[in-house]
Amino acid sequence: MGKILIIDDDEAFSLFLSNYIRDTYSLLQVETCSNPLRALAAVKKKGLDLLIVDLEMPMLDGNKIYRFATEAGIDKKRIIILSGRDAEYLHEHFPLGTCLAVLNKYEAKQKAVLDMIFNSLQSKAAG
Repeated sequence: MGKILIIDDDEAFSLFLSNYIRDTYSLLQVETCSNPLRALAAVKKKGLDLLIVDLEMPMLDGNKIYRFATEAGIDKKRIIILSGRDAEYLHEHFPLGTCLAVLNKYEAKQKAVLDMIFNSLQSKAAG
């Protein structure tokens, strides 16, 4: 319980986010992947509780990874889409109910949403 996979080609951001999760939520396990093609194998692993995907990546964008993940059996309510784009764009491409959340990864206010999600996972892991 509490397994998170972060797929983002921005290695500095992935490292920052994964270190934050490890330091703040000790019961959560985090794996990162900066190469979206290599991430496909990790997406297929059983027991993934949360998938965090960057929308804009070379070779294979977050939209394609989202589709691959849902076809592989990951519940769309366990997927977060991150992007540098504004909220209007994100909600146009990922309407309410399409996934757990769409967040601008550079807006500090969005961290509160991530913290709510991480807190919930931590509570379930402690359960």
